[in-house]
Amino acid sequence: MHILQDILYKVHLLEVVGATDIAVSSIAIDSRKVIKGTAFVAIKGVAQDGHEYISKAIELGAKVIVCENMPALQVDGVTYIKVASTPEAVAFMAHQFYDAPSTKIKLVGVTGTNGKTTIATLLFKLFSALGYTCGLVSTVQNQIGDQIIPATHTTPDAVSLNELLNTMVNAGCSHVFMECSSHAVHQHRITGLQFTGALFSNITHDHLDYHKTFENYIAAKKGFFDALPTSAFAITNSDDKRGEVMLQNTKAKKLSYGLKSSADYKGKILENALTGLVMLVNEIEVHFRLIGEFNAYNLLAVYGAAVNLGIESNTALTTLSMLAGAEGRFDYIISNKQVIGIIDYAHTPDALENVLATIKKLRKGYEQVITVVGCGGDRDKTKRPIMAQTACDLSDKVILTSDNPRTEDPAVIIADMEAGLNTAAKRKYISIIDRKEAIKAAVEFAKPEDIVLVAGKGHEKYQEINGVKHPFDDKAILLAFFNNKD
Repeated sequence: MHILQDILYKVHLLEVVGATDIAVSSIAIDSRKVIKGTAFVAIKGVAQDGHEYISKAIELGAKVIVCENMPALQVDGVTYIKVASTPEAVAFMAHQFYDAPSTKIKLVGVTGTNGKTTIATLLFKLFSALGYTCGLVSTVQNQIGDQIIPATHTTPDAVSLNELLNTMVNAGCSHVFMECSSHAVHQHRITGLQFTGALFSNITHDHLDYHKTFENYIAAKKGFFDALPTSAFAITNSDDKRGEVMLQNTKAKKLSYGLKSSADYKGKILENALTGLVMLVNEIEVHFRLIGEFNAYNLLAVYGAAVNLGIESNTALTTLSMLAGAEGRFDYIISNKQVIGIIDYAHTPDALENVLATIKKLRKGYEQVITVVGCGGDRDKTKRPIMAQTACDLSDKVILTSDNPRTEDPAVIIADMEAGLNTAAKRKYISIIDRKEAIKAAVEFAKPEDIVLVAGKGHEKYQEINGVKHPFDDKAILLAFFNNKD
């Protein structure tokens, strides 16, 4: 229980009707979660407007209504609070309700189009290996020490997130590493949190279905750094053309990492093979288990963060050299016929290009690269033709298939992908709507030492079709076909 006036700290109040010295039992943005004494915050979402559920929330026991539009009819005994932005208000309220958990831990956020999960996961593994009790908030999973909690969003809503951070504090976590998506910044899910550090990986074409323009997408990412305090550190990718822009207005300590340009944490790849990366990191030679140039960047970001969190340089590098990456990120297996299978979450043109470019550098020259790829439904349609052409440009054979079609017809999604193919690309591809059959076909096409890339879903254990999540695991299916191949 908390007193309402105490959890309104930092909330910009426009109008208050009713008492603010009343007890609040919980905070909810979903009317179905309202109990007696709840403060219900009405949020205008993409699909639904919480203002339409105010009456229902009161029926269920809500004693406080936080809204942008005051209801015409007001119920006695209920306190109504009008604010300019309910997403912003609930973030501040949740932080106070859960006793400001971010002030009791070292919270590090990671943003960017690609690499967020790997960077956050490596930081979690690194600090856990060094004996710290850590928390992880990521696309793949949330984790408190050894306890794994399934993730539903890259970054949870503000109420769920502060509750999770409070649970982490109570479990003794000293460090928490969190992915911060552009949606989370724009929707104020991380507003009010006190970050110790922030990392920027890169920014490429993604989420334009939500942000509408690339400039809006950049602004959302940049907003994360703009809000950092002077006590925080901010580390950017100096090789990304927008890396410097991200830190332009931040009050935090500015640092950088890179392979090609001058940087505080400078890397040079000496060897890139299926056995891992050999790199110079600030002139120290290190062998890492991770593969590919994109992981070289991820490792440099993690190293920079570790040093700024007080870990001695050699300790950080030695521990990093022993770690594997995140599930579904350049996750490779080898069949008994020596066909190499790679499962990767790549679902943007840039990520797919990075994975295929890495494969190109690893191959000896005569192997086929066979790529299975699709695009998600109800998401940015403009990347579909680019994804297909990228796959064909960098593969010997391509099978276009379903990803998570959601409410769209997968045949229509594939047609959108096919529209981007030039004449040469059209000679390289086939389309198979059933993803399992597409993976099976890729394995059947493959000869010893060929490489089969299954891209787009990575760690996901489901296929979303018409609102239903059906069990589907790219790695398990690929393994099964590998084991059955004669």
